[in-house]
Amino acid sequence: MADPRGPTGPDPVTVARRGLDAGGGGGAGGGPSTVLVLGGTADARELAGLLDARPDLRPITSLAGRVADPAALPGEVRVGGFGGPAELASWITSEGVRAVVDATHPFAARISANAAVATSAAGVPLVALRRPGWAAGPGDDWHDAVDLADAASRVAGLGRRVLLAIGRQEVGAFAAVDDAWFLVRAIEAPDGPLPPHHELLLDRGPYALEGERDLLAEHGIDLVVTKDSGGDATRAKLDAARERGIPVLVVRRPAAPGGPGTVVVDTAAAAAEAVAQILAG
Repeated sequence: MADPRGPTGPDPVTVARRGLDAGGGGGAGGGPSTVLVLGGTADARELAGLLDARPDLRPITSLAGRVADPAALPGEVRVGGFGGPAELASWITSEGVRAVVDATHPFAARISANAAVATSAAGVPLVALRRPGWAAGPGDDWHDAVDLADAASRVAGLGRRVLLAIGRQEVGAFAAVDDAWFLVRAIEAPDGPLPPHHELLLDRGPYALEGERDLLAEHGIDLVVTKDSGGDATRAKLDAARERGIPVLVVRRPAAPGGPGTVVVDTAAAAAEAVAQILAG
């Protein structure tokens, strides 16, 4: 099977810097430098603001288009998929993009893999903004699942009234679980099948601790199922679960793709600084 990270070769940061020295893609007297931000997260929104505040940069945030009414973003916005790594590489070249930041969700494995291949092919540096995952602390009752199918198979042994907080795209993994009731929370209604016993709650984070306490109490929740998204925007449910002595089933992240020249950072500020250093050559 081919390596999903794409072909190896010269360090993409080095290759891109050669191109920058030649004056390609804006900057160095040719107008603002174009930076592509693969977004859809709070981190990406913060990063877009940091980049847009600089007159020498032209940030373009790309959204997959899965959310009909996304929050407003600074700078330019592109909505819709690229079609694959070859098409993404072509778009990067045609737009004169000089750096790409992968600030997608930690579980958006396909676009992250495509970004690694495309930036290598286009000779453009890649910065991966990967916020740290969550870690259990004193008083937490956490159970790891390797994927959503594993999590669905373990629900019955842990709880009967479940807060399912995994987004809307993969709720179908729990459609066959008929011995538990689910409060399915998502920004928009899932497209696929739902568990036979459920209530749908459409809501957008960030979530405050007091609200999460009330939610768990109101619905008699005795199990929380979540992806290991990391960050503060949706962490409050974990703190509320600890306070109530409720177990949490945590779906751990897939391995993060990236080429040998990928610059890995864990905050939007660090990503903005990495972009500045790359463009400075």
